[in-house]
Amino acid sequence: MKVVILAGGLGTRLSEETIVKPKPMIEIGGKPILCHIMNIYSAYGFNEFVIALGYKGEVIKEYFLNYYNFQSNLTISLKTGEVSASKNCYREWTVHLIDTGMNSMTGGRLHRLKDRLAKETFMLTYGDGVSNVDIKKLIRFHKSHGKIATVTAVRPSARFGGIKFKGERVTSFTEKPQTGEGWINGGFFVFEPAVFDYLHGDDTVLEGDPLENLAKDGQLMAYKHDGFWQCMDTVRDKQLLEDLWIKDNAPWKKWR
Repeated sequence: MKVVILAGGLGTRLSEETIVKPKPMIEIGGKPILCHIMNIYSAYGFNEFVIALGYKGEVIKEYFLNYYNFQSNLTISLKTGEVSASKNCYREWTVHLIDTGMNSMTGGRLHRLKDRLAKETFMLTYGDGVSNVDIKKLIRFHKSHGKIATVTAVRPSARFGGIKFKGERVTSFTEKPQTGEGWINGGFFVFEPAVFDYLHGDDTVLEGDPLENLAKDGQLMAYKHDGFWQCMDTVRDKQLLEDLWIKDNAPWKKWR
């Protein structure tokens, strides 16, 4: 089963870094968050990826073109220019790097991949969010209901600590609690090929008419994930993920 990762947006709220590279290439713990996402899927045995490129897609292409050498020991003959690499790269990934347009919307990027995905169930997520969602349970849920689409619903962490009072005395303070209600789209979709009937060109926003119409048609189901989920939308989000990684407390790390 192929995994599609949307990696073509501008990432304007992280402009300090995205001025020189696409958001999925911003590093957490010295590795692009894109690789963290790929490792999540790979930990469950899914190793074929379709990366939908757009803004500064050449940076992602260059990274994977050099990935094998970066992960290996190199011997270089300065006389002949010959390079030999030891086989230290342990990722058994196949990575399709597909240009899906500089200004395409999320649904438009997926629409451009129709010829590669129109024959089988596939997964899709965004290139800026990590989670400890159990991918195999997600797929079993999707297969159990027989509908076209499954979205992973998550409860985001609150932006600020929660305080409870008795009069003016604080009786409870919880740092960044998970909100008790208000499920949101956390990515980590599973789709049947029939989803392409709901997509219409580059201007299609996946989270707009396609998902709304799938819901109206009774073809969209939610896999409720109560565990960890975090997007990297702002500098603050990036720092949160970085801190978790440094402290060896990254819930999304399911790989060795």
